[in-house]
Amino acid sequence: MNIDRYLAESKGSVDQALDRLLPPETEEPATIHRAMRYSVFAGGKRVRPILVLAAGESVGGARETLLHLGCAVEMLHTYSLIHDDLRRGVPTCHKVFGEAMAILAGDALLTRCYQLLGELPSVPGGDATRLALVRELARATGTTNGMIGGQVVDLESEGKPIGAATLEYIHRSKTGALLSACTRTGGLASGASARQMEALDHYGRNVGLMFQIVDDILDVTGNSADLGKTAGKDQKVKKATYPALYGLEASRAKARALSLAAIRAVEPLGEAAATLCSLAQFIHTRTT
Repeated sequence: MNIDRYLAESKGSVDQALDRLLPPETEEPATIHRAMRYSVFAGGKRVRPILVLAAGESVGGARETLLHLGCAVEMLHTYSLIHDDLRRGVPTCHKVFGEAMAILAGDALLTRCYQLLGELPSVPGGDATRLALVRELARATGTTNGMIGGQVVDLESEGKPIGAATLEYIHRSKTGALLSACTRTGGLASGASARQMEALDHYGRNVGLMFQIVDDILDVTGNSADLGKTAGKDQKVKKATYPALYGLEASRAKARALSLAAIRAVEPLGEAAATLCSLAQFIHTRTT
């Protein structure tokens, strides 16, 4: 398949759905809605909602339902970016709207995410599935093996020597947990069987860790113009990364192994998993 075309078309569909599902800028109070939309449409490849789409469609899910779910996940992701930017002083939402409004915009996107999950249309299993989706995303972003917990350990590890177990915990929790939740929620919203869910779960876990390892590598090898962020920032703050602990070549080998493991995980899904396989290869070889 042509993965570049799939990514472009899916991103366009996600952006259209986000525009429809976010309150318009003119709706009162207008300032918060402008701030929410400013952050959501500030850029990005929409990797997370696209993973939701690909996972759900691999088991026969309805695209409109998956788009609705993918938008909820993207709002959740954007909330985390707003709050992370506030912590790091990145000139984004809070530089345009002020810190107080930026905090509220992040909070509002988080709230809107869970509202969308509660209103998810045409989902197999009805409210029981909607509840399961809420549980999945809350777990993936929480303090126990989730995004917030991983961020805490990441912050506490800056400038300190850490071991392999701590590094893997940070990466699997801070980044990997939400990416893994994308494939799991895509399956849940599509009525996936236990066997299909197992395949999507293993795929998501491998892709989630690989994504962050590739990010670590690009921080060392990439340039700021291509990345859209400051290259080398991890080294400057002595951040816990795979290249810092293992070196570049071992990190590349780990990313390659995880890509292959992700592809093997969805072999039981047959030809329907072709998009997921291409996505794993894309994430592994990306340069931005």
